[in-house]
Amino acid sequence: MSGEQAGHAFGEAAAVRLDAVRKAYGDVVAVDGVDLEIRAGEFFTMLGPSGSGKTTTLRLIAGFERPDEGRIELGGADVSDRPPYARDVNTVFQDYALFPHMTVAQNVEYGLKVKRVPKAERSGRVEEALRIVQLAGFGSRKPAQLSGGQQQRVALARAIVNRPSVLLLDEPLGALDLKLRQGMQIELKRIQQEVGITFVYVTHDQEEALTMSDRIAVFNHGRIEQIGGAVDVYERPSTEFVAGFVGVSNLLERDGRRFTVRPEKIRILGETETTQAGEDVERGVIREVVYIGSVTRYIVDLAAGGTLTVVRQNLEGFGGDAAENRGLQVQLAWRPEHTYVIERGETEENA
Repeated sequence: MSGEQAGHAFGEAAAVRLDAVRKAYGDVVAVDGVDLEIRAGEFFTMLGPSGSGKTTTLRLIAGFERPDEGRIELGGADVSDRPPYARDVNTVFQDYALFPHMTVAQNVEYGLKVKRVPKAERSGRVEEALRIVQLAGFGSRKPAQLSGGQQQRVALARAIVNRPSVLLLDEPLGALDLKLRQGMQIELKRIQQEVGITFVYVTHDQEEALTMSDRIAVFNHGRIEQIGGAVDVYERPSTEFVAGFVGVSNLLERDGRRFTVRPEKIRILGETETTQAGEDVERGVIREVVYIGSVTRYIVDLAAGGTLTVVRQNLEGFGGDAAENRGLQVQLAWRPEHTYVIERGETEENA
């Protein structure tokens, strides 16, 4: 773990704190001694593949599951044994869970009625929540009259209208198509900044995590491999798993040194280009060329062993003609400051 992950260097004002939390289902350990601190007011994302423990961790924070070991705190209070309704959190799920027979306003108002908030106050809070999610004027509609993206906004409004200290979001954009999902990523970040509520977001989508998060925890086999800002996690992966899971990465081993370099940091030298002082250089042959619209991806087999993926932007002309470069001998170069020595994760060493 990085220094930022140290489980016993917690600050005093954490919105969420997990201390050595463990959860198993029979012989399967879903969460394996996780230490975690989430700061008040931040957009924090738990990122990882299916089965990595991120959703179970979210359910433990929500109170839907109880830890076998360890301690869960919200705002400094131990809530490890409290039921969900006794925790100052709300959860937004992928399936929206809207009441189809109620109007949008009634759906948003529902939690306030349960809490016996006075009617006059309920009306104002519902109106404000719908304004925040850009659905002002939609209060009289039924969920069936809305698009998927609008229904997700209603679910979000219903959650924030209760003004919880922490909002938990379990892959809420998973049912949306790509373009709508990308738009909602920007909207979610805007909403979080406006309301100031701590967001704890679960996703397996690396781009989603990088787009929205103040910090990211990368989960693998029930443990956290790295915590950091988007730039730290992407540019400076601390383990082989993080390097491979967060975006596309190249792993090389030279002279007993294992390091990673991102595809966009590598230059393919033209016939008239020369290397710059201090650059690392490898020779190889282009095995495959993949045109992806704005960029072209090159797979290069290295003369010294190993393979590198290189990405070049199609700034001029039609990148599709790059396919003619298959079989071409090339030199690749990158600056040493763009490489990062990494360690094997514990799960990889024991594999």
